[in-house]
Amino acid sequence: MARVLIVDDSPTETHVLSSILEKHGHEVLTAENGEAGVERAKKEKPDLVLMDVVMPGLNGFQATRQLKKDPETSNIPVIIVTTKDQETDKIWGMRQGAKDYLTKPVQESNLMKTVNGVLQG
Repeated sequence: MARVLIVDDSPTETHVLSSILEKHGHEVLTAENGEAGVERAKKEKPDLVLMDVVMPGLNGFQATRQLKKDPETSNIPVIIVTTKDQETDKIWGMRQGAKDYLTKPVQESNLMKTVNGVLQG
């Protein structure tokens, strides 16, 4: 299965997403903020990144943009998973290079459908 990097500053949210992904056979890596997420993605080369937006320091939009601009990580798909549910946020997230955009709380079926869809390209 896939190696998925979860970038989220909420331990609860990270645990919920990790549990769902692991239940479906995926390997999970985590990072607690945007900077750590970008570093971990460069080092580990995950198959997919689940990116929160609201984090201290580098936010999820900025981190996604950095991953997409870097030739080392530009081919790693990013799914934004956030509480920001405005249409403008979604448009902005997709403009930064995200493949998809989910709002929290995420239903397990919706998360897995999106993850599998993005992984299958």
